[in-house]
Parts: sequence; structure tokens; C-alpha cells
Amino acid sequence: MEKLTQQEEVAMLAIWKTGPGFVKDFLEAHPSPQPPYTTLASTIKNLEKKGYLQSEKMGNVYRYTPIIAESEYKQKFMNGFVRDYFEDSYKALVTFFAKEKKITPEELKEIVKMIEKN
Repeated sequence: MEKLTQQEEVAMLAIWKTGPGFVKDFLEAHPSPQPPYTTLASTIKNLEKKGYLQSEKMGNVYRYTPIIAESEYKQKFMNGFVRDYFEDSYKALVTFFAKEKKITPEELKEIVKMIEKN
């Protein structure tokens, strides 16, 4: 799975939110500032080439459907992120956020409960 650019990730988030649809649908779901229609259409074509989307011609437009699930992409991305920035240690990741005060003790307790349940 090829890493996405920031522009491609934002487009994919709109596509995952919308589900199968057309460029105009994804443009409506795209956060502000919205790119020009042609820019988003070009980004979507790149996503199709990378294997994230498949298209189906309907009349004179294309309907796009995600091939890669959002959860699958996030898992792959986070595994690489933790490997590259935290020496493959989720403990180091959580420690970093705790030191930066980006996670509360209550949230840590919730995380521990989730781990213990599994």
C-alpha cells in the first residue's frame, strides 16, 4: 500500500465519509478550503492509479468506490508511524503523549481497560 500525500489523504477521508460516489459528492464532503473540481478529479484519478479506488463509467461520468477501507489504511499508517518515530514501541508513543499532556489520566485508564478486555 503506497503512502498517500496530504492532499490524497484529505480526499480519501471525504471519500470514506461519502462512500461510493462522484467527484461532486466528494467535493461537497471535502473540508474547507475546498479544492477546485479539476484538482480533486485529478487527485481521485491518482488514487485510482495507486489502487485505493475503483471506477465505473456511468454515462459520461465516473462513479468511484473505495477499495481500501479507512481502518486498513489507518492501521498500516499507524504501524509505520510508530516504527519510524517511536522505535516500534507503542509504550513510547503513549509516554510521549502523556509527557506532552495530550492524554489525561482518565483516558489512560480507559485505554488500560480496553487492553484488559481483549
